[in-house]
Amino acid sequence: MAVLGIELGSTRIKAVLIDGCGAVLGSGAHDWENRFEDGIWTYHLDDVWAGLADAVAQVLPAAPAERIESLGVSAMMHGYLAFDGENNLLAPFRTWRNTSTARAAAELTELFGFNIPQRWSVAHLYQAILNGEPHVEKIAYLTTLAGYVHWRLTGEKVLGIGDASGMFPLTDGAYDPLMVEKFKALTGMDWNAAAPRILRAGESAGALKEPFCGIPAGTPVCPPEGDAGTGMVATDSVAPLLGNVSAGTSIFAMAVLEKPLKGVYPEIDMVTTPTGSPVAMVHCNNCTSDLDAWFGLFGELLRLSGAEMKKAALYDLLYGQALNAQPGAGGLLSYNYYSGEHITGLETGVPLFLRRPDSALSLGNFCQNLLFSSVATLKLGMDILTGKEGVHLTSLRGHGGLFKTKLVGQRVLASALGVPVTVSATAGEGGPWGMALLALYMLEKGDGLSLETFLAERIFAGAVEETVGPDPGMAESFAQFMDRYERGLPVERMAAEWITPL
Repeated sequence: MAVLGIELGSTRIKAVLIDGCGAVLGSGAHDWENRFEDGIWTYHLDDVWAGLADAVAQVLPAAPAERIESLGVSAMMHGYLAFDGENNLLAPFRTWRNTSTARAAAELTELFGFNIPQRWSVAHLYQAILNGEPHVEKIAYLTTLAGYVHWRLTGEKVLGIGDASGMFPLTDGAYDPLMVEKFKALTGMDWNAAAPRILRAGESAGALKEPFCGIPAGTPVCPPEGDAGTGMVATDSVAPLLGNVSAGTSIFAMAVLEKPLKGVYPEIDMVTTPTGSPVAMVHCNNCTSDLDAWFGLFGELLRLSGAEMKKAALYDLLYGQALNAQPGAGGLLSYNYYSGEHITGLETGVPLFLRRPDSALSLGNFCQNLLFSSVATLKLGMDILTGKEGVHLTSLRGHGGLFKTKLVGQRVLASALGVPVTVSATAGEGGPWGMALLALYMLEKGDGLSLETFLAERIFAGAVEETVGPDPGMAESFAQFMDRYERGLPVERMAAEWITPL
């Protein structure tokens, strides 16, 4: 048996092939990058299909395409892909990274009494209405990136419930009927007529309508999901009171709740697991992009010097230096804002590095400062969840690029949040592995297993994991950094306003 999981992430399109026990048979990746065009963060859809073909081709040597028994597609959650009745794209794909929907998000939050983040599909749609964009009246179908790819592959206009919960608020597994009516009264649009049909994990979502990269037509495809849902699956964090952190280009923490939150907070999204359980989500647009840029600069210097060092080894070296930093990262400060950040109220951002003349500029301090900056905004959002709402998490499970260097990213996050962080040997595979598990679960659900039981007993029972608790010295260092970080936010706001694009 072979099962394929695909995820279209922010910087890579990734594919993972697994066997019937969840073990990885092969993986592949295609690098891509969003474009900032006409004031919009976007990807061209031609690049979607070229990248998918490349990533999938890399895994097929591990198992013949005709042996693949099911597959699933995941992608960056939220965003805006609008089509007319003849399946023509009406506007450039607007990704989760755009922070140009502040008015729409605020008005909808007040109307619904439910937090509507700027990146949600309904916020993009309403902002387009407020802007008077002519394409709105032609909309016949609105979906996410995962929903779009699934639709093209199968002909089915469906979406996994986790991804759907990032388009419009849900109640009992459906778009909330009262909010649908309020939206119709406000705009004249029937959300249900344009939105994908919602499915839960384990349900059939159709089959390939024609061969895809050699995989035969008729191969079953599971419901498409967002990267938040696949992150929960990849970390076995779908049961109540479990939490996980996905850390790569963006960073977000998920806490599966036993009951809804008491308040409405713009910093906290309410979404669901792939089976529909309520989840509190703290999402930050920016995480490792600035760190990657600086580490790339160090790599360029090494190449110019004639040294040869693979990227993974370079990252291990520089992450390791962060453990040798002085208290408070030597007084250094950076903001990793490649784009705006709703938690700190920035519509746009610029990466920024600051230091006083008496700050200690060393490699260790600099690397620790970059890692601290990568998780600082998440800390601000999590303080609301754990403080005001009293959500108690005994541990978090991490996955994504921040954790590829062994133990360091874990120690930073655990010390920042004050919670032990567990990372499994499969954490580096992340979302595409989680998507493959959902495709496998669709085949296995006939045994009557819940997703929680399937993951706990069939996949993670013998998992190799490492847990790192908060380090008192690093926790104090991070606290000093956060004090500077919060006091320096007006400088970042001013920089974002005055430092314009070239």
